[in-house]
Amino acid sequence: MKTLDVVVTVLLLIGALNWGLVGFFGFNLVAAIFGEAGTISRLIYAVVGLAALYEIGSLTFGLKDTQQRWCETLSTIKH
Repeated sequence: MKTLDVVVTVLLLIGALNWGLVGFFGFNLVAAIFGEAGTISRLIYAVVGLAALYEIGSLTFGLKDTQQRWCETLSTIKH
């Protein structure tokens, strides 16, 4: 689960950065790289959306478990 949590966090950061670029500069990085309405772009948006749903579920139903996994992950990184 720790790996999944890290992957989900990275996907959410990518999505957030893309929306920040859209909001501040009107530039969609995903569309620029993979095409405006291409299959790959839609797949990326779908995967980021699924990551958000997973994170909402983790925060809503499993907050203590998620926090514990992150603390364990951070403690192994520091050593």
